[in-house]
Amino acid sequence: MIPKRAKDGGRTTGLLYYLYGPGRRDEHMDPHMVAAWSPGVLDPGRDAGTSIPRLAALLDAPVFALEGTPQEKHVYHVPVRLDRNDRRLSDAEWAEVAAEIMDATGVAPKGDPQAARWVAVRHADDHIHIVATLARQDGLKVHLEFDKRKMQERARELEVRYGLRRLTSGDKTASKWPTTAEAEKAKRKGRDEPPRITLQSKVREAAAVSGSDEEFFAAIQRAGLRLNKRTAPDGAVTGYSVALPGDRTGAGRAVWFSGSRLAPDLSLPRVRERWTGVPAGAGVVGAGQFASQAAAWQAAAGHIHQAAAILGQSGNEAGAGEMVALSDFLTTYAAQAPAEVRQELRNAARAFERAGRAPASRQMHSEASRHLRTATQLLVMSASLGVNGGETAAALTILVAAALAVIAAQRFHQAAQHRAQEQAAAGAGYHLRAATEVAYGARAGSSRKRGSRATWQRTELRPDGPALVEAYAPVVREAIPEVAERVLGEAAWPALAATLKQAENAGYEPAQVLAEVTAQRGFGDAESAAEVLVWRLQRRMASDTPDTSNGRPQQDADRAASTRPEGATEAGGARKPTEDQKDAAEDGSESPAAPITPPPVLNRSEAIEATPLGGDDAPTFGDAVRQAVPAYAADVLADPASATLAAYLIKASGEGHAPAELLAEMAAARDLADADSVAQVLTWRLQGRLSGSGKPTPLPRATGRRANQPSGQSRNPGERTAADHAAQEAAQRRGQSRGPRR
Repeated sequence: MIPKRAKDGGRTTGLLYYLYGPGRRDEHMDPHMVAAWSPGVLDPGRDAGTSIPRLAALLDAPVFALEGTPQEKHVYHVPVRLDRNDRRLSDAEWAEVAAEIMDATGVAPKGDPQAARWVAVRHADDHIHIVATLARQDGLKVHLEFDKRKMQERARELEVRYGLRRLTSGDKTASKWPTTAEAEKAKRKGRDEPPRITLQSKVREAAAVSGSDEEFFAAIQRAGLRLNKRTAPDGAVTGYSVALPGDRTGAGRAVWFSGSRLAPDLSLPRVRERWTGVPAGAGVVGAGQFASQAAAWQAAAGHIHQAAAILGQSGNEAGAGEMVALSDFLTTYAAQAPAEVRQELRNAARAFERAGRAPASRQMHSEASRHLRTATQLLVMSASLGVNGGETAAALTILVAAALAVIAAQRFHQAAQHRAQEQAAAGAGYHLRAATEVAYGARAGSSRKRGSRATWQRTELRPDGPALVEAYAPVVREAIPEVAERVLGEAAWPALAATLKQAENAGYEPAQVLAEVTAQRGFGDAESAAEVLVWRLQRRMASDTPDTSNGRPQQDADRAASTRPEGATEAGGARKPTEDQKDAAEDGSESPAAPITPPPVLNRSEAIEATPLGGDDAPTFGDAVRQAVPAYAADVLADPASATLAAYLIKASGEGHAPAELLAEMAAARDLADADSVAQVLTWRLQGRLSGSGKPTPLPRATGRRANQPSGQSRNPGERTAADHAAQEAAQRRGQSRGPRR
């Protein structure tokens, strides 16, 4: 729940006409009053005996009764909005919310008959508007003190009362959001995003790969940004600002942003923490050590695995520094990764930004930070190396390692009670899972080989890699003796050892949790049992961690329960509960739940199942699903994400693919048993399979023709319905997800 005080106004009548009107795009539905300062106030939306001007006159009456000069800006306006995945509140509940917000701000305290007058108007399911006039009925002015902070504190209480998504009050670590004016200007100029967002990304990429002031400023200029250094009288650089070429004010002046205006951790002192106190040349990796880009990426994955095993284990200050190093790695990898997964990785890096800003002092040079910095340098250095065809496999190895590190980061923030950062890490994990599935889809398409997986190369794990391998070999022999020697002899075994170390740090019994994930399903024709176990452990830890960004908590719990071995506990039999978890269980508190980028949702009806996937001889969506994935057909057809999957299959059919065969190929790319949403996973894989230009394949639109369709043919009705509706729903959700600024 987000209450936000809008700018004070001077026209009560004008605001009420807008709230009761159709809206700027006819988006207002059934405008009506849900509460007012007095039970007898008539609603102009439903009562014929009153009107909007009459209601405005009643609200303004105390203002004109004030002694002295009338107050010019006397209209107090507070929209209160729910998260898009919160349940729908009734009018009676909204009335209670409005009264609580007015009480918290001091505009209308409970039990005060002489308080200011106010009304609450509802014209949508997910929000209300509270309109008050800043004059008490006893002739005194309303005195506001810290009203914004107080309404946020009361909102946190209301979230618990009504079972809504629980947000976190500000900890001063959030990036500055683009203003409405910036967003509108970007739209007029045809930009994909406001300049502030572009500058944040470019400056963060420059900081991630730099080891000195000179390198940092040079990287900014190489990125094509305008740079202005701020210097002291003695010549020392004390700050900087950047501008996007072509971004100017109406008067023709460049629009400059200082680092601190972009994000709290992009000020020059905070950026300098990355290299302050580090000896020159420390950790520098030479290009001569590696024969190809894929080899450098495999080495980087090894360092990420080692960092994930010890992330957050050196104290809060060192952990805060490790979050910065992980954020830098994700930012750098997003710029270097294969084109098929680049956008998802950019989304993951942006989602993780706040997780990299822990509200605590930072110590930047722990062992885990060193591994992460080395991995970042390997990525930068690898850009100058040749390619040998193994980059996709190496990219998958990095994705798995990065996902494990993000899970460790989420647990660190959870233990430190950094709720906003925990949510950010969970969002990044969602995008990394999507990127992994997209990469497997692309890999399956390029190799045409059933079950194709990344090739795990042996990486020298220094300094604790050999110790991990030796320490966990007995654990493997004890937990899974029937396949132990096979696992210990595979290339992915060092990664599995690092994952077991991370699981033990998270509170699991290594042998028991390894036995449980092994018992979930056989290895079938898997090329690497160790790799499969790494993946299952990763999914196990992710599912056991309260996911603050997942909008389907109960559904996920049900799916997880269906794949648990007999006798395991609800939270996982190998999990040792912490004191914080016991306390949470006693007071009944729950983690917040809201998806970061949910799939477009169509009406789940038989119409989706009956949608034809092409011409007259093409199968329907339901038939293709039953033929390709019979074991998961019921789940796929009941999943909201099935609409988007159908749209991608329609596009694939238009490009000459056989829908059922292509879907079966995507299902065979990797085991689906641990997937939270099989339909979503298959959609991601299809996205990777169909992407040829490096960008996610767009869904078919209502305008224009399919890429490979002859101009003389028209699309069949089934295709138009599924594809166009999916695209339209996605656009609507993107517009709704912005919400008020936080």
